[in-house]
Amino acid sequence: MKKIKVVIIDDERLAREEIKRALQFYEDFVLIGEAENADDAKILIETEMPDLIFLDIQMPEKSGFDLLESLDNVPAVLFITAYDQYAIQAFEVSALDYLMKPIREERFAKAIQKIRDAINMKFSLNDSLAKDRKIFIKDGEKRFFIQLDEIYLIESLENYTRLFFQDKKALQRRSLRQWEEILDKNIFFRINRTEIINIQYIQEVKTTIGGRLEVKLKTGELLEVSNRQSARFRNQNGI
Repeated sequence: MKKIKVVIIDDERLAREEIKRALQFYEDFVLIGEAENADDAKILIETEMPDLIFLDIQMPEKSGFDLLESLDNVPAVLFITAYDQYAIQAFEVSALDYLMKPIREERFAKAIQKIRDAINMKFSLNDSLAKDRKIFIKDGEKRFFIQLDEIYLIESLENYTRLFFQDKKALQRRSLRQWEEILDKNIFFRINRTEIINIQYIQEVKTTIGGRLEVKLKTGELLEVSNRQSARFRNQNGI
């Protein structure tokens, strides 16, 4: 049986102990660490790379949502909180489940089975890292939990970038260079000074009169590739 690595994040020690007691009956769930705040949790997650986090939403200084936004690679999430007003938000960001404190044994068992099925399916698919990686995005009051390969265009807006994914847009306080560092270079290509595209979304490539390339995305955007990046794109793709 595949082991599922778990991290518990909650500012209340008693709440963490309650989750640990509930988990002891499920041998395939292995606790590899716990944290009482978002900053410690970020370090723990990036170091240990758990499959699942049990996450409290309302914590001092930074919330559970703030933590998710700070991660480049987000594991599966199960929210546990005392505040039911966060339930809709939790499911909006595609959390696997949402449990209220105090934890009820039968409800916990259902959540565990749901999580086990979802994570084991992910293991069995044996997808590439790029297709498996997820990222949490917050744009004002809107929150999204998406796979990186769902992003088809990123454009620079001074100190911000705008992401285009599905039929949505989101503004992020992250530079184009920072995106380049975390994106799979086999899938994402910087076409000019201000834009990165997902090459899986390319519908057509043309050469302009000046010798530059022009790409049309499946989503309709017509974008010009710089001279330098046109040469790189040709070399990489045998054009």
